[in-house]
Amino acid sequence: MPDASHERQPLTLAEAYALALKQSETIAIKGEVLKETEGRFLQALAGALPRASFKASEKRQDGSGSSAFTLKNIPERKFVFSQPLFSGFKEFAAMAGVRAERRERAHDKVRAEQLLLVDVSNAFYLLLEQRETLNAYEVIRSALIERIDELDGRERLGRSRRSERVSAEVQVHRTLADVESVRRNETLARKLLAFLIGRDPSEGIADPESSLPSLGELSTYLAKADARSDVLAAEEAWHVAQKQVAIARSDFWPDVSAEGNYYTKRTGVAEDVKWDAMLVVDVPIFQGGKVLGATREASAKEREAKLELARVRRAASLDIQDAYEKFLSAMERTATLEQAVASAEENYRLQREDYRLSLVNNLEVLQSLQSLQDTRLDLIAARYETKRLYWGLRAATGETL
Repeated sequence: MPDASHERQPLTLAEAYALALKQSETIAIKGEVLKETEGRFLQALAGALPRASFKASEKRQDGSGSSAFTLKNIPERKFVFSQPLFSGFKEFAAMAGVRAERRERAHDKVRAEQLLLVDVSNAFYLLLEQRETLNAYEVIRSALIERIDELDGRERLGRSRRSERVSAEVQVHRTLADVESVRRNETLARKLLAFLIGRDPSEGIADPESSLPSLGELSTYLAKADARSDVLAAEEAWHVAQKQVAIARSDFWPDVSAEGNYYTKRTGVAEDVKWDAMLVVDVPIFQGGKVLGATREASAKEREAKLELARVRRAASLDIQDAYEKFLSAMERTATLEQAVASAEENYRLQREDYRLSLVNNLEVLQSLQSLQDTRLDLIAARYETKRLYWGLRAATGETL
């Protein structure tokens, strides 16, 4: 029986992603599409292999003629063998094309897994952000309650006005209203993550990597563009189109095959003939432009696939540059906000001390507390946005966990 305490362990991003891979219908569909290509490969291979079958026939004809060889019933049983010898290398081109298509589908599946990581990381860190925001609001509420208690004491001593306490109460209620909004967002984020991983993350989630990831040079990330799965899939799609051109052109060539029959039962004058064999050569002479049209169509599709490959390569580079700049900007903003929070905390501490010395009024203290609250919330949002953008950059370069 599994340990119940182990089941309540908080989920990490890696564990959530592993659950999402099992849950995702998109990944499962990609896997089935991959299996389809295996079936097409077997079909292409069959075109180059020999064929064998057994045929039985019972022919009935008019036996009223005067010939001694006229029969009413002509049964025939035979094994039929055929072997394609040459068909313009169509089967080999088809097999090569299917192999390229299989690689294309495999790359498509990998890319879908990379994009799924982006979805999971976005939901994962969004949920963490909302929960940390709730904790921050609780700290703020506690600070306001402490502020109200201090004002109560000063009011009893006649050193504070009733309006100062009411101003602090207004800020408490505004904080409670904001908490309800964050709770709604937390519920939505939790449901989104539950949809992706197939279970409710109510037991908690945890990010073991508390520090922000480092960032290398842009050239390092751009060098990975050509190895990204969607680029490789587009390249294989181009190879598939090239093989389709070869298949279309093969119809200009003659078909050569060998056929043989082995008879187990015959009647009439051919009763003693046990086998026969023949070489069949089918030379295309005129087909109304059908083969020429098919070849031109396949050639146009091959050029389209090549242009699509060029587009996907350029899009991958642009995607990496965009993700890199967003992540870099988010890191710099987070670092600046960390300094701003430290300054806001010091400002709030000094304002409280000055208030006790009657150097500032209560409104200024509340404003410094509001500034500290807003800056903390901005820092929380920036920190988790940076983490989401980091995984977006990883996916843009074709990496996963």
